Amino acid sequence: MVKNFWKIVNQVIKQADIIVLLLDARLINETRNLEIETKVKKENKPLIYVITKCDLVDKRELEKISLRPSVFISAKKHLGTTILRNRILLTGKKRYGNMEFFTIGVLGYPNVGKSSLINAMKGKRSAPTSSTSGFTKGVQKIRADNKLVFLDTPGVIPYKEKDSSKHVLIGTIDFNRAKDPERIVVDLMERYPGQIEDHYGVQPSPDFEHSIELIAKKRNLLMKQNKPDTERASRMILKDWQTGKMRLLVG
Repeated sequence: MVKNFWKIVNQVIKQADIIVLLLDARLINETRNLEIETKVKKENKPLIYVITKCDLVDKRELEKISLRPSVFISAKKHLGTTILRNRILLTGKKRYGNMEFFTIGVLGYPNVGKSSLINAMKGKRSAPTSSTSGFTKGVQKIRADNKLVFLDTPGVIPYKEKDSSKHVLIGTIDFNRAKDPERIVVDLMERYPGQIEDHYGVQPSPDFEHSIELIAKKRNLLMKQNKPDTERASRMILKDWQTGKMRLLVG
């Protein structure tokens, strides 16, 4: 399946005039795909970094991002779409002159927000979206307006990448399918000290497993004898993370 996805990606890079590579604002480095960036550079196509879900990250953190050119987007709140359109048109005109329209290849990890971005740019639903990764199965050509045509693609994971914890945080693996949800939540708590606990209204603790127990009790996720159900609590936390219910200071 991945090989087929890469075949599609290679075709899109060749067909597109401009490539936009979507990155999750909460996981910039983790959602970069250097294989795609290398392929785009080899084909000598303009590349624009589109930082999605920017509403979930503090503005001060966004200002630290050094990737260029980049545009911050929240498809959910329709933030940044006009800026992105103008950037695409400026880039296209600079590279190709006054073409009738530009074809834009939209690439990135599964569930990073490609279809949602296209729908926001068009102003109404065209590309089907789902919180389940891998929902888009093939290339879809979608005209946003009289100047822009988008190629929506399946999400692609770098070849041989097997980091399941990372894939859960990105949303490539659904929270229900996470094999060790407690460990992944502990990773989140280590990365964002005190913030997960604050979100659920419990006192931060140096013992992250204890923090998960407190969250389970707070949300009444209990097993027999009122023992906290840390697995259910962990999956709840991962669901809230994947669906964008948490706004965190990314450090």
